[in-house]
Amino acid sequence: MMADFVLADLLPALPELVLLGMACTVLILDLFLADDLRWITFALALAALGGAALATVLTLDPVPTLAFANTFVDDRLADVLKLMLDGAVAAVLIYSRDYLRARGMDRGEFYVLVLFATLGMMIMISASHFLTLYLGLELLSLCLYALVGLKRDDRLASEAAMKYFVLGALASGLLLYGMSLLYGVTGSLELARVAAALPGMGADPVLVFGLVFVVAGLAFKLGVVPFHMWIPDVYQGAPTAITLFIGSAPKLAAFAFFMRLLVDGLQALAADWQPMLALMAVLSIALGNVTAIAQTNIKRMLAYSTISHMGFVLLGFLAGSEQGYSAAFFYVAAYVLMSLGGFAMILLLSREGFEAEALDHFKGLNQRSPWHAFLMLLLMFSMAGVPPTVGFYAKLSVLKAALDAGFLWLVVFAVLMSVAGAFYYLRVVKLMYFDAPSEPAAPGANPGMQVLLSANGLAVLALGLMPQPLMALCATAIRQMV
Repeated sequence: MMADFVLADLLPALPELVLLGMACTVLILDLFLADDLRWITFALALAALGGAALATVLTLDPVPTLAFANTFVDDRLADVLKLMLDGAVAAVLIYSRDYLRARGMDRGEFYVLVLFATLGMMIMISASHFLTLYLGLELLSLCLYALVGLKRDDRLASEAAMKYFVLGALASGLLLYGMSLLYGVTGSLELARVAAALPGMGADPVLVFGLVFVVAGLAFKLGVVPFHMWIPDVYQGAPTAITLFIGSAPKLAAFAFFMRLLVDGLQALAADWQPMLALMAVLSIALGNVTAIAQTNIKRMLAYSTISHMGFVLLGFLAGSEQGYSAAFFYVAAYVLMSLGGFAMILLLSREGFEAEALDHFKGLNQRSPWHAFLMLLLMFSMAGVPPTVGFYAKLSVLKAALDAGFLWLVVFAVLMSVAGAFYYLRVVKLMYFDAPSEPAAPGANPGMQVLLSANGLAVLALGLMPQPLMALCATAIRQMV
């Protein structure tokens, strides 16, 4: 019986167990390492992510498997998201290596916190129970609060960490309260049982209140209006390596959180949550694009850009169909790729004692390094939705899904705002190609970062020329749930 229990419950969670074991190993081993041997911690962190990815591949199963009393699920969506997550976090570690060393931040705490945050995201991705979702979310959130404040002697970083913690705690409270109301109405915390109990309940006021609180908590985690206030301050205040992490990989977990809660558990209430998502999508696309135009700090500009992009992701969700969820998944995957490249470029231009955070620091980049200027051009075009980059197809797919669902006015509005929003992306291109350099030196980085950044930028173009494989992968993962 014990062997059956191990196979039934531990095997689906093998990626999480591998990552947990490796994170604990890194935590203990780093205590005995001298500063000049920190590369061992870095290598072990990469090995942990590789081990988790390998475990995910080894436990691939076309049939969804429930474990731990139905609180944990291993399905196709979880497998695809976990593999993407491992790749994104590994890229974050490679991009951040030189930046952390130059600022004396290359310490074990960074790697351990990143690994535990990744573990939290993986738990969120595989959760099929309110408590599992919440535990994964809190593990991720606590690690992110600590990461933002990692540079303890920096006033901006400390302020950003405090704001993030206070607002994050408020959002967690809203989410938890919403979950408790839903439990009170349905009598269960298991998503499948909640979904089975909802049809036929009618417009119960407690149910509606619970849904509103849950959607508010989700919106904060995704960073959409009116729960977006933390994003610009945290993005600007945190060290750029931390911003790179916050602005990329957690979006995959936030997407999974939406899928598990709204689709797995609350699909029967789609008519109630769709208007809320539509309103948040409109406000996010408008505020993100308009406010980004006024920014002179590229981290704040990308923060407002994130708000706008998450508004586009909501367009896919509010369609409430398999096509819409697939489009939202494709958009999130494309956004993570673009975000990794965009923030990595800021890291590349920064050096010891100098942070390339102002837009003016991109002036004349083409004269200093034509290849890096070309990569940044691809990334900015993709974020703006210019063909043939992947960003174009991401926007096109969510707009088509929303149009097919009957949201014509919303599609027209989103297209108009995209045209307006293209201004601030093209401004970066103009600074790189048509202005005189403000810095004489060409940017330099280690070979690993150079190769990865080149692959990152070219992938944005390649996936734009051939989007079908990624689209098919997203559709296959979603089809099993809907």
